[in-house]
Amino acid sequence: MAYSDYPSYRKELESGSLTVVAEVERILEKIDQSAHLNAYLEVFASDARARASVIDQKIAHKTAGRLAGMVIAIKDNLCFKDHKVSASSKILEGFQSLFTGTAIERLLAEDVVIIGRTNCDEFAMGSSNLNSAFGPVLNPLDNSRVPGGSSGGSAAALAAGLCHASLGSDTGGSIRQPASFTGLWGLKPTYGRISRHGLIAYASSFDQIGPFALNAYDSALLLEIMAGKDEYDSTCSEQAVPSYSKHIEEPVSKKKIAVFKSVLNHQGLDPAVQANFHQQIEQLKQKGHTVEEVDFDYLDYLVPVYYLLTTAEASSNLARFDGVHYGFRASEAEEPEAVYKKSRTQGFGKEVKRRILLGTFVLSSGYYDAYYGNAQRARRLVTNEMNTLLEKFDFILTPTTPHEAFRLDRKDTDPTVMYLEDIFTVLANICGLPAVSVPTGYGSSKLPLGTQLMGKAFSELELLQTAKQLG
Repeated sequence: MAYSDYPSYRKELESGSLTVVAEVERILEKIDQSAHLNAYLEVFASDARARASVIDQKIAHKTAGRLAGMVIAIKDNLCFKDHKVSASSKILEGFQSLFTGTAIERLLAEDVVIIGRTNCDEFAMGSSNLNSAFGPVLNPLDNSRVPGGSSGGSAAALAAGLCHASLGSDTGGSIRQPASFTGLWGLKPTYGRISRHGLIAYASSFDQIGPFALNAYDSALLLEIMAGKDEYDSTCSEQAVPSYSKHIEEPVSKKKIAVFKSVLNHQGLDPAVQANFHQQIEQLKQKGHTVEEVDFDYLDYLVPVYYLLTTAEASSNLARFDGVHYGFRASEAEEPEAVYKKSRTQGFGKEVKRRILLGTFVLSSGYYDAYYGNAQRARRLVTNEMNTLLEKFDFILTPTTPHEAFRLDRKDTDPTVMYLEDIFTVLANICGLPAVSVPTGYGSSKLPLGTQLMGKAFSELELLQTAKQLG
């Protein structure tokens, strides 16, 4: 059976025409055949087989959870007790998690099978998956292309059929951009909708866990189970969690949707992306939705604001990786100061060191207010503007990325060129808003293109319902 959505798969399991054990074996075989993609850093084969057998028994006795037998891959920055987690960095060499993060714990309680941990940009810092200490991930749709980042391994694993769904983290587009590059649904929930307990932090006020899925229903079901208050995360919302999956198929009311004039006319937009975007606008209009062009003067400021703030937070969050408490330690260092310096120099990759240095600089005496302080004020200005806009409109529509997946060997002499990959996605993280990328067409190289829909805080149900109108 080719996996299409969870309800049809569950029917197969309950009818006895398929077992979780057989499905896990099929996927494990396919993972072996697809090792060249470098999507998985570790496959939990023995764990998965044992768990599959237990879940089959639960299904037979009608005691199985709501996700019984769903095979899920997790990004290598999510903690799973007694399993390695490295954030794709040498600095966490040999480290095993002492606990399971809340999001994964809630999925396990509903009988998922965690099949393995996936490759990513080191500490989730990147838009290509070229920054991993363990080598790049290949896009399964074209092995000469990147799968996007930072959650590239999770996206590639699902796009290649090496799991039924996968988890990523999204700090500035790290779920939505890979989803666009690989033809998947990628959801970044409202900040605080899903607990961050068990997520290795990059930028704490931006990070959010979310799912990659093949359709709206699976996205809704995974969100519903992972979401909700958590005593281990004080930033996690206590707002009630709707029955997303129960209502996802209900007809959607006519919506008022805004598009930014600055996006429509953006010089960096690939012609194929622009044409596909206009096609989505016309399709929404034909379905009775109102789509209006609006002014938004902050587009070119979003990436600088995002990188000033996230690097500052990274400088603080990554200070704990010091070569003393756990993980990698430089063998030739003896004095305490040398241990810190050499371990961090050897343990962190080039991009992570660049961002730590930038973040430390913007937080330093004499520069704090000029950079970090002004960036925080700009964040508040943009958030206020978005809140005002979303009082008049239900959603904001943009392309997910400026172009289709780019080549692995693309040469960028200026690292800020890669940072501009996030130009359409960082807005949702700056403002803490939910956003979803939906596959809506193909580019000039016949690779997928995604369209992004962004909504009010905690509007995930309406967001997913309306996103089904795209494509």
